[in-house]
Amino acid sequence: MPDPVTEPPVMDPVYEALLYCNIPSVAERSMEGHAPHHFKLVSVHVFIRHGDRYPLYVIPKTKRPEIDCTLLANRKPYHPKLEAFVSHMSKGSGASFESPLHSLPLYPNHALCEMGELTQTGVVQHLQNGQLLRDIYLKKHKLLPNNWSTDQLYLETTGKSRTLQSGLALLYGFLPDFDWKKIHFRHQPSALFCSGNCYCPLRNQYLEKEQRRQYLLRLKNSQLERTYEDMARIVDVPTKQLRAANPIDSMLCHFCHNVSFPCTRNGCIDMEHFKVIKTHQIEDERERREKKLYLGYALLGAHPILNQTVTRMQRAVEGRKEEVFALYSAHDVTLSPVLSALGLMEARFPRFAARLIFELWQDREKPSEHSVRILYNGVDVTFHTSFCQDHHKHSSKPMCPLENLVRFVKRDMFVGLGSSTSTNYYDACHREGF
Repeated sequence: MPDPVTEPPVMDPVYEALLYCNIPSVAERSMEGHAPHHFKLVSVHVFIRHGDRYPLYVIPKTKRPEIDCTLLANRKPYHPKLEAFVSHMSKGSGASFESPLHSLPLYPNHALCEMGELTQTGVVQHLQNGQLLRDIYLKKHKLLPNNWSTDQLYLETTGKSRTLQSGLALLYGFLPDFDWKKIHFRHQPSALFCSGNCYCPLRNQYLEKEQRRQYLLRLKNSQLERTYEDMARIVDVPTKQLRAANPIDSMLCHFCHNVSFPCTRNGCIDMEHFKVIKTHQIEDERERREKKLYLGYALLGAHPILNQTVTRMQRAVEGRKEEVFALYSAHDVTLSPVLSALGLMEARFPRFAARLIFELWQDREKPSEHSVRILYNGVDVTFHTSFCQDHHKHSSKPMCPLENLVRFVKRDMFVGLGSSTSTNYYDACHREGF
C-alpha cells in the first residue's frame, strides 16, 4: 500500500477517492511536534483546506443529493466537542471579523445543504485537527500561555462560509471555549492568499498554458469522452453541458456520503462512470508533474504566502512574541500551488481537511540556530522539499535550517523559474518572454 501522503497515486480510482473523502477516524498518525528534547518550539504556521462540503455543481436534470448540514449528536461522524462547538458558536457576536466575514454563519445549519456548504463531516474533521494540534502544541510544547492574547494568533480565511467555519472548528478543537473577544479573523479576497501582490502577468500565462495542457489531455482520452456522452444521454442534455457541470464534484459527494448515484428513466450514472473520470484525474496529476507548467504557476502563485510566513518566522527569531500560531483557512487551489512550489511533487492533491504545517524550532544548546519542519497531513515531508532534500545527508538534525527556507523564498524560487535576472517577486511576475 503506498504512503497516502508522499507517494504518487496508484491507478486505483476507488482507493484514491476514499483518501480524498478523508472519513474521520480515531487512529490518525501524526508526526507534528517531534523534535529532540533540547529543541524549543517557537512558532507554528498552519494551512488547511476546508472540510467536507456539499457539491458546488449540480448534475443537470437530476435530484441533488439529500444531505443534512445541521449538526446532530446522534449522527456519524461524531466528535465529543460537537455540541459544545455549536453552543460556543452561538455566542460569537463579540468576535472581530473583517468584512464581509461578519455576515457569514459561524456553523452549518441547513436541513438540506446549500451548494458548497460545510457538512457535519467537515466540522468533525477540523475539530479533530484542532484537538490533535492542541495535544501536541499546547499540552506538550506549551506554545501559548494560558493567558494568551489576541496578537499571539494570526487567523485568516477566504470569504466562503466553509473556510470560516472550518477555521473556527479547528480553532475550537485547539482552544476549547476560547474568549471571543480575543479572536480576530482577517478576510483574504484571493484563494492564493496573495494579499496586495495578486497582479502577476507571468503567473497567469503559466496558468493558461497549464489549462491548455489539461484540455489537450482530455481530448486524447476517448474513453473519457464516451463516458461523458453516456452520462449526457442518461440525463438527456448535450455532452458539452454535462462536462461544464463538472460532474465529478457531485459524484464525489455521493461517493463520500454513501448516497446512490442519480438515475433517470434512461438509466443510472454508476460506479464505472465514476472510475473513468477519477482515473483521468489521476492521469492528469501525473502528467502535470511531468510537464512542469504548473510548477511555474505554483512558484509565482505561492510566493506571497510563503514570503509572509518566512517574514513571520524571522520576526519570531528576533524574539517577537506575536503571531506564534498562524492559521490560514483555505482551499485546494491554495494548498496545491504551495505543495508544488515547495518541491513536494509526490504529494497527493489536497483532500478535504488537509493540513500543511510549518514548525519553527530553536536549538537550546545553540540558541542562535533555528530550524524548520514541514508536515503534510501529519507526515514529516521536510526532506522531500526541494530546498532541504539533501540536508539530512550531512546533518544529524531531524529538521532543516531556517536559512534554507529563507534562501529558497527570497532567491531560489525565482531561479526555479529559469530566471537569472529576477531577484524579486515583481520582476519575476513582469518578466518578458515566456
